Amino acid sequence: MTRRSTFLLALSAVLAMACPAQAQTYPQRQITLVVPFSAGGTTDVIARIMADDMSRTLGQQIVIENVTGAGGTVGAARVAKGTPDGYTLLMGNLGTQAASVGLYPNLQYDPRTDFEPVMNAAATPMLVVAKKDLPVKDFREFVAYLKANGEKLNYGTGGVGATSHLTCLFLDSILGTKPQHVPFRGSGPALNALLAGQIDYVCDQTVAVVPQIQAGSVNGLVVAVQSRLGVLPDVPTSAEQGLPEFQATGWNAMFAPKGTPKEIVQRLNTAARAALANDGTRKRLLELGAELPDAAGQTPEALRDLVRTEVDKWVPVIRKAGVTAGQ
Repeated sequence: MTRRSTFLLALSAVLAMACPAQAQTYPQRQITLVVPFSAGGTTDVIARIMADDMSRTLGQQIVIENVTGAGGTVGAARVAKGTPDGYTLLMGNLGTQAASVGLYPNLQYDPRTDFEPVMNAAATPMLVVAKKDLPVKDFREFVAYLKANGEKLNYGTGGVGATSHLTCLFLDSILGTKPQHVPFRGSGPALNALLAGQIDYVCDQTVAVVPQIQAGSVNGLVVAVQSRLGVLPDVPTSAEQGLPEFQATGWNAMFAPKGTPKEIVQRLNTAARAALANDGTRKRLLELGAELPDAAGQTPEALRDLVRTEVDKWVPVIRKAGVTAGQ
């Protein structure tokens, strides 16, 4: 064996041993959790609740960085191209990790292969929420009003391809309606526009809108799941309002760049599991209407399967609707 071959073999052995050692001492500094939407929206709120708890478990602070643009794909692409060392993570959702495949012809990442799944944090039932002075009392009246007024009405979303956009598109496909779409850089700004009466309605996740519905600031018309929510017992389900096919649930999950050492992914997963096991953290999420995954749904493998299943589900819907978005 040549001197060069001996050196390369020794170097490979050192690098192989370095990965477990790095994982054992991880984390040694601050971690950045990229939220690909503006502050105040569902993904942002869930990320901050999880980061707060996980920071205590990991012994290092997880800071939130809001990187907006292109329905969340700008922030997601940044993490996908990031250094796989566990110090830059993504809180992605249905839009960035599934619908984006169908919406963006030049998508800069593949959510199925360019990330290491960490854990699905929370599922979030979708609601249709209208501004206070929209002349409808319930969802049945809203559907009739939407059909009668068509393009005169507008709805706000967190951007093209965001979960809020997909849900409204899904409703339009069922009803055959074509209201005006007003995209924002996140569901937070969209909700602010709704509160100001600048848009007519939103289709958004529980975490974003439950406090506003409870405060009476907006009119919660319907929840698009099988059963009423404990935090909103007076808001009927879509089935109760005569549209049982309108079923929609979002989700928000944590990812690391592809190639992040397995031991680091597991360390993050353990901290995320501990967060959902914490009574205080669970209470905060449940009070916002989030649905938490069971133990089997908290593994990286379960999240990997979820992403692939959701891509297969939503891409045909998007392509059938003929919706595309530029980068």
